[in-house]
Amino acid sequence: MSTIDFAFRRTCWTPSTPLDILATALIDAARAFDARRARVPTLTALRPERGSSEENAMLDQLRTIAIIALLAGTVAACGDQGSVDQSESDGTTATDVAPEAGAVEEATAAEPADSAADVPQAPGTGEDRLALIRARNELICGVNDQLVGFGAVGSDGEFAGFDIDFCRAIAAAVLGDGGAVSFRPLSAQQRFTALQTGDVDVLIRNTTWTLARDTQNGLDFAPTTFYDGQGMMVRQELEVAEIGDLTGATICVGSGTTTERNLGDVMREAGAEYTPLVFEGADEVFNAYEQGRCEAVTADMSALVSRQTTLSDPAAHEIMDIILSKEPLGPAVLQGDPAWADVVNWVVIGIIQAEEFGITQSSVSSFLGSDVPEVRRFLGEEDALGEGLGLSNDFMIDVIEAVGNYGEIYDRHLGPNTPFDLPRGSNRIWTEGGLLYAPPFR
Repeated sequence: MSTIDFAFRRTCWTPSTPLDILATALIDAARAFDARRARVPTLTALRPERGSSEENAMLDQLRTIAIIALLAGTVAACGDQGSVDQSESDGTTATDVAPEAGAVEEATAAEPADSAADVPQAPGTGEDRLALIRARNELICGVNDQLVGFGAVGSDGEFAGFDIDFCRAIAAAVLGDGGAVSFRPLSAQQRFTALQTGDVDVLIRNTTWTLARDTQNGLDFAPTTFYDGQGMMVRQELEVAEIGDLTGATICVGSGTTTERNLGDVMREAGAEYTPLVFEGADEVFNAYEQGRCEAVTADMSALVSRQTTLSDPAAHEIMDIILSKEPLGPAVLQGDPAWADVVNWVVIGIIQAEEFGITQSSVSSFLGSDVPEVRRFLGEEDALGEGLGLSNDFMIDVIEAVGNYGEIYDRHLGPNTPFDLPRGSNRIWTEGGLLYAPPFR
């Protein structure tokens, strides 16, 4: 490779390349050649076909090209601004390689880069989401509005449910007001796009944490708030005892969910042929089931329990005693803003920890002034832990006063005094044999 070839491969001139960088790169290439010749006195002997006169001619060519580049660039700057770079118009790709260190330093001095504060962030990047929420004085939470017990609109026109309370908890932590939240109903197909475009701040909509969603969809999941599993509901008159008994059946399922894929996996493993009847919305899925368009319906167990209570004759249907998959459900935020993810994470953790401490919505004030160091830190009386999250140190007091601890949220929407009477099972705290375990506040 000749020195001239080397110069042009190191710096590709495009319409966006500053002329002083190009010229400096060419001159630096000439200097590099001079230095190389000085360091290797036997260069001519090693390559006898290149005499000193040719070397000097090459140096002259490099300097001449630099001058021509500057003149040509000046003329081009006054010419047609609408011309298209050939590397783009003909479908080829040009690769720009950074010039040598000296050229970079000179270019930096001549044209300082904009500071990060001067560059606006795209809505979907999640950059400084906490500041954005505070500026609007409202949290926007993506939720379900069709799943009673988790997310639905009541007869009073208000959103209510297990997931809804976690939205309120985050609003209380950030804004000091559990009511400072706008609920954005989203279908299974809409939910990830809403996060990616920045239309919602956080998604709390019975969403399963999976590897693909963590990587391909660019989500960061908070700790699991509900350990669920996929189930199957059938009509009792069919006397279905196991998956194989559904061979030849039509099964209703929601699209755009892990449920649809899990169904295919389980039926294939069982060697059972079936016909999926797929719908976008949960209402459509269960309406079709009740109308007799399918023999069975599959969804998360929590959804089946919730929906069974809304059927015209709940007793005519049964939820099979099988679990088809693991479905850890929890809040999700867009990747790219770890500070915001930390806030959501520690609000969830705090709600779980509050139950372990025995701190309730009505008793939280009585724990102030506690002699227990962990409780004092938890309630913001020691160590200023909230500051590290960009929150007030007593943010958990606001959270608990707004929604209570985990057990209170669960019992309010899913527990013994609800139509579901759903046993907590894995959703008990670890001291009671469950999976809920909170990292320490310290």
